[in-house]
Amino acid sequence: MKMRFMDKEFLLKTDVARELYHSYAVKMAIIDYHCHIDPKEIYEDIKFDNLSEVWLSADHYKWRVMRAAGISEEYITGNASPHDKFLKYAYVMPRLIGNPLYHWSHLELKRYFNIDEPLNEKNADKIWYKVNNKLQDYSARKFIEKSNVEALCTTDDPVDDLIWHKKIKEDETFNCKVLPIFRPDKALNIESLDFTDYIKQLGKCTGITIDSLDKLKEALIIRLDFFKAHGCCVSDHGIATIPHNAENESPDLAFKNALDNKKLTISMAESYRMELLTFLAGEYRKRDIVMQLHFGVIRNLNTSSYKMLGADSGFDAIRGYQEALGERLSTLLNRIELNSGLPKMIVYSLNPLDNAQISVVLGCFQSAEFPAKIQHGSAWWFNDTKCGMEQQLINLAETSVLPYFVGMLTDSRSFLSYTRHEYFRRILCNLIGQWVTDGEYPYDIEFLGKMVEDICYYNCKKYFDF
Repeated sequence: MKMRFMDKEFLLKTDVARELYHSYAVKMAIIDYHCHIDPKEIYEDIKFDNLSEVWLSADHYKWRVMRAAGISEEYITGNASPHDKFLKYAYVMPRLIGNPLYHWSHLELKRYFNIDEPLNEKNADKIWYKVNNKLQDYSARKFIEKSNVEALCTTDDPVDDLIWHKKIKEDETFNCKVLPIFRPDKALNIESLDFTDYIKQLGKCTGITIDSLDKLKEALIIRLDFFKAHGCCVSDHGIATIPHNAENESPDLAFKNALDNKKLTISMAESYRMELLTFLAGEYRKRDIVMQLHFGVIRNLNTSSYKMLGADSGFDAIRGYQEALGERLSTLLNRIELNSGLPKMIVYSLNPLDNAQISVVLGCFQSAEFPAKIQHGSAWWFNDTKCGMEQQLINLAETSVLPYFVGMLTDSRSFLSYTRHEYFRRILCNLIGQWVTDGEYPYDIEFLGKMVEDICYYNCKKYFDF
């Protein structure tokens, strides 16, 4: 019996699933509303010399599995040749059964380089040379164009000058929108050793002497307006936990203590973050900027490796249970609603056990202003697996209204990661198709097809107003 390997019906187990994917999902353009691509690389339309450079140079997903397979760091982030690094990853590939990297990597080989055979150590050299030859026909922009990406949002600090976004917009030869995301994490991380240096940098950028919380807010408004003028329609906030409502603490005093290098208690820091998030949410609402809030990460767990390789090298993890999450999240949302009214908001947790809690709390803050105004974000980071995506979609359907979901994002630094949208779309269509096949929903292909198109593209386009 001939076994199928990731053919055109990959993950599509029913006739309904296949119809939904091939007739509706596959033709939708991609809007990647959250990524970590460097806009300079897009403007300069960089090219890649070899598959290791485009595949392994900045992908901590792959680095983690290589370490888990016992590969020496020399072949991961070290000084080994690109060819030898690729050979080590090819060795690991067959051992990634059940890991989304196995699917992602092969989708990338198929969609960009027309390679249909599974990668392993036996055919690694053949695939290496075949891909490298085809890479000569590709560049950053060509990967984006081939992937049918209509718009993408990069992640940018408030002090960034956004010069590359401006240059891309002025370039009439490139049709994809490349827009900045306003991410003020460094202004929120009051306990950081670099906090005072960052505040000085922000002050220099805005021409303001930031010696009070009010002055900080003034500076952030200046930069937010600058981002908005450059097309920004979304913000992002990565926090470890949802802050608690420390009513007895003064956020102004917390800020001054931080500037003066004085004692800063956990409650003071929480009070400060609660105040700044509430303030920023109100400013986003005024400017129709979507607020993304993601939490549940514990960073840089391996101290010796962090000291050697730095951040974003594969040493972050799921934080785990957060005490009184529902109470904290609802308190933050309620505070924003009372203060200014909630902006459009997308909430993610890295802990999949938080899915039900998040979705149910968000349901208490929906309004007639916009369908699913407060979104439960897609399966993210360690959760963008087949199981993780299915569970997030099932939870969303069970506790909210699935047809209004804004769909998938890459959250990636790679120009090949757009196949993750295909992966998501196949999983979405298979799930819906199974419900119909099992008699849990009628075969109304007109409605179902429109729902799939909306989740894959139209909801996102309307939500962010692209």
